Amino acid sequence: MPSVKPPKMRPYGRAVMRCLRCGTREAIIRKYGLYLCRRCFREVAPQLGFKRYY
Repeated sequence: MPSVKPPKMRPYGRAVMRCLRCGTREAIIRKYGLYLCRRCFREVAPQLGFKRYY
């Protein structure tokens, strides 16, 4: 019988990225190297210098 190898961990893809603030893996904003989920981004965006235009 051939030996069965466990699947390799891939160092890429959606499951690898985590929010730096809360650790969730959902809705990550990677633009500008932020790596924050959208909920954390909304809380800290003014402190980071982002302005909201209507």
